Amino acid sequence: MRFRSAAVTVGILAIAMAYMESAVVVYLQRALAIDPDRLFPLSKPDLVGNLAAIEVGREFATLVMLAGIGYVMGRRWQDRLAWTAVAFGVWDLMYYFWLWVFIGWPHSPATWDVLFLIPLPWAGPVWAPSVVSVALIGFGLAAAYRSAVGQVPRIGRVGLAGAVAGGLLVVASFTANGPALLGGGLPGPYPWPLFAVGMGLASASAVAALRAGPEMGPEPA
Repeated sequence: MRFRSAAVTVGILAIAMAYMESAVVVYLQRALAIDPDRLFPLSKPDLVGNLAAIEVGREFATLVMLAGIGYVMGRRWQDRLAWTAVAFGVWDLMYYFWLWVFIGWPHSPATWDVLFLIPLPWAGPVWAPSVVSVALIGFGLAAAYRSAVGQVPRIGRVGLAGAVAGGLLVVASFTANGPALLGGGLPGPYPWPLFAVGMGLASASAVAALRAGPEMGPEPA
């Protein structure tokens, strides 16, 4: 029951956060006269001056809130990491859902978006972060459930290295066009093979952690 109530609570909080985030983005686009169908080349207000610092701070604050959800819902670090992953995945998917409800964007999974600005612009088609989010939700729920029934996933050094390497490759696929965007240019083709390898490594590491024998230890207070 605790797992079910935790899953519902995390889902509701993440959906509410996504609504707020998408509403803020719509307001910013209207205030700065940004057409979501013409994001590239990036307009100057998005990258320079106080607005850039505020936007980076907003993104960082969002990550802190998502991590806070995981920290509050979990008792072990594995639980907290799992619930953070679930919160992030639900938030990201619902963010695009609410934007579509509000303004009919994105038009398709192939629509490009500016995903992040830390430490340089991340860009890619909407399907790519959506795939990451689905994986985070699936593996996060599986890990949280195992922990709830006393089978805490065991993450070894090899698995951790694979997960980190895979994650870095995924990030590299998103930031590959960053220098061109900073220079005022247009993004080139999305390096999906790099993304696919990264997702494969990270997913294989997650599966290995879930299949490993449960980690033994005292019940956290």
